[in-house]
Amino acid sequence: MKNVFAIVTLTALLSAGTAAAQDATTAAAAAPSTAAPAQVDNVEPAMPESDTALPNVELSADLLYKLTRAELEFKLGLWQGPYVTLMSIAQQTRDPRIAQRAAEMALAVKQGGEALAAIRLWRTLAPDSQQASQYFLAFAVLGDSLDEAEQVFSKNLREAAPGARPLLMFQMQQVLSRAKDKGAAFALLERALTPYLDMQEAHLVLAQGAFANGDGARAVREARQALALKPDSELAILTLAQVGSDAAAATTLLGAFLEANPEAREARAAYARLLIEQKQFAPARQQFLILLKAQPENLATLYALGVMSMQIEDVPAAEAYFKQFLAVQEKRPGDERDASKVLMILSQIAQERPDIDAALGWLEKVDPSDAPAFFSAGIGRAQLLARRGDLDASRKLLSSIKTEDAGEQTRIVLTEAQVLRDAGDGEGAYTVLESGVKRFPGSVDLLYDFALAAEKMKRLDVMEASLRRVIALAPDNHHAYNALGYAFAEHNIRLPEAHALITQALALAPADPFIMDSMGWVEFRMGNLEQAEQLLRRAHALRSDAEIALHLGEVLWQKGDQADAWTLWREVHAKEPGSIALKDMLMRLNLSL
Repeated sequence: MKNVFAIVTLTALLSAGTAAAQDATTAAAAAPSTAAPAQVDNVEPAMPESDTALPNVELSADLLYKLTRAELEFKLGLWQGPYVTLMSIAQQTRDPRIAQRAAEMALAVKQGGEALAAIRLWRTLAPDSQQASQYFLAFAVLGDSLDEAEQVFSKNLREAAPGARPLLMFQMQQVLSRAKDKGAAFALLERALTPYLDMQEAHLVLAQGAFANGDGARAVREARQALALKPDSELAILTLAQVGSDAAAATTLLGAFLEANPEAREARAAYARLLIEQKQFAPARQQFLILLKAQPENLATLYALGVMSMQIEDVPAAEAYFKQFLAVQEKRPGDERDASKVLMILSQIAQERPDIDAALGWLEKVDPSDAPAFFSAGIGRAQLLARRGDLDASRKLLSSIKTEDAGEQTRIVLTEAQVLRDAGDGEGAYTVLESGVKRFPGSVDLLYDFALAAEKMKRLDVMEASLRRVIALAPDNHHAYNALGYAFAEHNIRLPEAHALITQALALAPADPFIMDSMGWVEFRMGNLEQAEQLLRRAHALRSDAEIALHLGEVLWQKGDQADAWTLWREVHAKEPGSIALKDMLMRLNLSL
């Protein structure tokens, strides 16, 4: 349930007030103590605070020279000299800005001990600085200096205006969540918040802290107390739903809350997500429809409705919502929400109609600045052009796609081979794959496809060499074992070896119906009709595939069960009237439909 209630991280409440705390916590993440330097993530320089309490220090030529030299040396990659210089100047001038800059230098080069020393000095020189306090607290908590941190937390809460205390509480829990000793951090949280238990926020923070500490029962009690203090609080109900362990109970809880508070948008969104998690897609869509009615141009809601409609197979509605998403986004040029997924989905919907021109049109709108999506769109356009019968245009487009990524280059080769194969040009596909394997000899995907193309061209030696290379490169690739074993069985050669290969494939993927089919076929070739029938019936029950049905039918025919065999073959003919495999089999058996 943790992912469903990501909203309970209090992002909205903290977004403006905890920037310094977040930067400080990130900076201190691996710099826990003053005993030794530690690794510290880079942080952006903090903005200077009000200069009302700054010392009156004359900027002499000597002072200006030292400051300038320190900055220049730091830009050249040096840090120790500049750091020492700034610390010395800060102590002499009592100017907190210089100590702050020394801290920033130490943080930038990931020197935890030096950073904390500078932050301590910064805080000493500017005791009322919230930035210095937040940075200090982050380092103190991560360094397990909880006693010292507790004094600061308690002082901040005590001296804060009543309206500012809730934000400070949430900041405190956020910083303490990074402590190594979770139990001690929660005990600190309890002590610091004891004077404020008449505030809903105190209980919410304790609920979050208990939940992070693994005490679900305590988290639930605190969340219930918060809700009792303010029954219409979305934050309280969301917290209670999050910390509970039962998704069904959380769903009921949120549903009841929404009956009493129908305007609670965040609670409704969380309720809808819970319904999705439980695969109740139609009720989830109804919740998103309520959200959309209140905010008709909310992009997140439009996208969710599109996805929900796809889940319940209401394709026209999905298409309408996705188109509305794009129309709204077009009116907001500064919106950074990615439209590529929506364009891809709309293209897929058009393909299944089928409307190849519309499908191409959607893919052509994918933004080139989104490199991965633009590449995938190019591949998709090439496939669609081939489906439309314009093979030359398809191959020309593929050749125009420029990429330095070896995986993407491999995908281009595989796509070109596929469009040639689909067009009936097996020899062309073989040539393209042969060239591709020479360029990328370590590509398992290329080798596998090349092997299948070689088998079609009756180049069994090339097929075997390629599949054995796949097995050497990827010993757990069950497809390679299966393909090689099945090829031997299909050509009725080296049957014991085929049996061993397919046995290995089954050991790697025992529930794969196609590997069961291969084993059934090799048993048939070896004359074991009973074993063949059992395997093929299991495979056919798992996957109603034409090739499996043909194999099972041939086994039944050989066993004398000709009526059931004809039933299977007629089903294949009804689904795939032009099946070449069916025609070849009937010709081999001297039969006709």
